[in-house]
Amino acid sequence: MSRSPLSAFSATFLLLVFTGWPSTATMASTGCSDELLCISDVRTTDGIECHAENRGDAPITFTLKVSASHHRGRRDKVITDTLAPRQSQTVFAFEPRGNGRQGEFCYNYRSTIGDLDAEHDDEHIYRFPYATGKSYGVLQGYGSRFSHTGRERYSVDFNMPEGTPVMAARAGVVADYEESNSIGCWEDHCGNFANFLVIAHDDGTTGEYYHLLQNGVLVERGQRVEAGQKVALSGNTGHTTMPHLHFGVYRAESWGRYQSIPVRFISADGIIDRPRRGGRYQAISLKQANRKYGNIPSVYQFSSQEATL
Repeated sequence: MSRSPLSAFSATFLLLVFTGWPSTATMASTGCSDELLCISDVRTTDGIECHAENRGDAPITFTLKVSASHHRGRRDKVITDTLAPRQSQTVFAFEPRGNGRQGEFCYNYRSTIGDLDAEHDDEHIYRFPYATGKSYGVLQGYGSRFSHTGRERYSVDFNMPEGTPVMAARAGVVADYEESNSIGCWEDHCGNFANFLVIAHDDGTTGEYYHLLQNGVLVERGQRVEAGQKVALSGNTGHTTMPHLHFGVYRAESWGRYQSIPVRFISADGIIDRPRRGGRYQAISLKQANRKYGNIPSVYQFSSQEATL
């Protein structure tokens, strides 16, 4: 019923640093989160540098906190930043205070996919995340009290049988997914079992699809997808009480947090500003929408495939 925390990661490392530094840089330790973000500390002739590397195909926002003793920091000890796809950078550097002294530092970080400075294109119209001509009831809409509050306020749950084709609501790049889980339950820990798909949009936001069927992701990381393209199969995994699809558009925040964003959808009945609990909306393609309503301004990117879906 709510977004799983699986796109946020944390790690803590301890390192004892002694004087008598090597003459060349050597890797001390590395922490990677799901092969997407790697934080590493490197010994240099001057001290220690802390590096961040985005190994994925979408922006990643991270917050890194370093606690140091007997070191002289060259940068602030807390940083929140966004790394572009495949980007790496030095985020901290420390030097020992004097000869014969030992130093110690630990660092922890949390991250989430998306750009911290993302500005959502509010003129953009999304398609519903299921096949053209199909309609599904809304279990929870914007602001539903059961679980769509706070950071989840602007997400939607669709009542959808397991195995239903899920379509991309907007074009983007596949940033991450999980499809190995088979468990659905309502206890607090059940969110760890959600299968999901994250698609990074061109404006730095993400479209996220949750509770997918085991082995139900039909695309690969780094793949460009178009609105209306079949990308997954719906399921009943994770924090859930019944089969459904959870969809939301999110903006990254610090410390692995996120915020859902209100978006508009095109349907056979026109533009839907606020999907509501109990509503039932028929998906429509851009070609059909333009023929029925005239030119829809700034609507989603689509391919020739979308015109017939």
